[in-house]
Amino acid sequence: MSDDPSGFDSLPPVQEGSESTRSPAEPGVRRFQSILFEHPRSDVDGLREPDFFGDLNLDQVLDSMTVGREQYNLRPFFFAPLHQVAAVGYRHEVLRDLEKADVLEPIKRFAGSMRSMREHLAQAGKLHYQLQKQSWFVDATEIYCQAVGSLAADLAERALGSRGLRALRDYLAGYVASGVFTSLAAEIEELKAALARVTYGVRINGPRVTVSAYEGETDYGAEVEETFARFQQGAVQSHLARLPNYAEMDHVEARILDGVAQLHPDVFRARADFCARHRDYLDEVIGRFDREAQFYLAYMEMAQRLRDAGLSLCYPHVSARSKEIAAEGTFDIALADMLVPQGGSVVCNDFRLAGPERVFVVTGPNNGGKTTFARTFGQLHYLASLGLPVPGRQVRLFLPDQIFTHFEREENIETLRGKFDDELVRVHGILLQATANSVMIMNESFSSTSLSDALFVGTEVMRQILGLGCLGVYVTFVDEIASLSEATVSMVSQIVPDNPAERTFKVIRKAADGRAYAWAIADKYGLSYQRLVERIGS
Repeated sequence: MSDDPSGFDSLPPVQEGSESTRSPAEPGVRRFQSILFEHPRSDVDGLREPDFFGDLNLDQVLDSMTVGREQYNLRPFFFAPLHQVAAVGYRHEVLRDLEKADVLEPIKRFAGSMRSMREHLAQAGKLHYQLQKQSWFVDATEIYCQAVGSLAADLAERALGSRGLRALRDYLAGYVASGVFTSLAAEIEELKAALARVTYGVRINGPRVTVSAYEGETDYGAEVEETFARFQQGAVQSHLARLPNYAEMDHVEARILDGVAQLHPDVFRARADFCARHRDYLDEVIGRFDREAQFYLAYMEMAQRLRDAGLSLCYPHVSARSKEIAAEGTFDIALADMLVPQGGSVVCNDFRLAGPERVFVVTGPNNGGKTTFARTFGQLHYLASLGLPVPGRQVRLFLPDQIFTHFEREENIETLRGKFDDELVRVHGILLQATANSVMIMNESFSSTSLSDALFVGTEVMRQILGLGCLGVYVTFVDEIASLSEATVSMVSQIVPDNPAERTFKVIRKAADGRAYAWAIADKYGLSYQRLVERIGS
């Protein structure tokens, strides 16, 4: 059992993946490994959260998706981006199958049964009395067999288009027909039937409780109910006290059960032997599928909430070669997930890069949506690399090797560097690691220095980014960077024309002109040159 109480492997007392049940190597059992990876990876659980997650608010998205699913330890799956178009397509196929109700519902029922199984196992691990622990364990194995058998039967009747779920269906068909599974199911049935035939008598005389073999004595409980049934007139109010139903037996119940076990030693010995021999009943492949299915279900639930609010998500067309990208009606998924439950409105934006264009340079007023646009750009590329639908009506994206972000940080006195120096060190580190296939997000970089220094350093950094040929977004207050070369595309966050102080949060393709915004603000408050001349003249 894992030492990590929150880990998916913490399923006491079952030990997954023993030699006796690891993908039974019997005729008819087809090879199947994963619905997430066409070629399974063994390093996923060792992955850690990428550095850019916090900057792109993807940590908030992940928290929202995985709440209530902590037992599955899903987070590492979201730290493992894909770098081949075929791998992305493998997940798209599975998701398209899961969008069919007749496929999704059986898998959700299976997941619910497996949760119940794990709850039984967890409860068995907490109980004190051995005979009671055995009872909960047998119930868990019964739930497992019923869940697997039902899923196998359901998927056998479904039209599946994905390679992943078709392979799972074939695997399940072979597994439920295997000797490992059929003998387990038969043994559970025989054991439960034997336990159901157990009878005994309990005689209570003051503080003394005697357990004895049942010898046909009268069931006085049934007689009492039958006697008083004739006096019942319609529905009556119950005056019985409700006692808490604790899972743990008290000492009296435990002693009674011990007595029953002594009266029927063969049945209880068979149950103890069953529990000892089947500690590792959980098939490794089926356990992995149960966990991996939650990766899809968690994202699908969040996506459905957004679609119900009128927002669009689509399967992106991804390429490992073409850097001509475009998105229609896209949005910040973290912001949308926060606003939708509150009834807030979500602003959507479009963008495209064609030909030699590589980097969006975003300018405009503060709090106008520039950072949100930058986050959206990064989120799109990362979600696409996870093989998931992305925000937007139509989206075409590049499949990056890495994503880098440079957002403002609090000054760290331990480094003995000023804020500007610290920014330079961080940007230098990014440029050393980035490649032509990377995506780079620079947000309000070098805003802590003077305009002339920001222009000089920003220009040099941009030249290196363009030299790499990577895709990116550069949010800045320096307009000149937007027109640095044919590879830069100017995007400007918009204001309401009649009220420059009000933002629309739309970011459109437009030549940078910070002076126009400054003039609008000055004119609104009577500080334009013309208005000042008129006031002075009067």
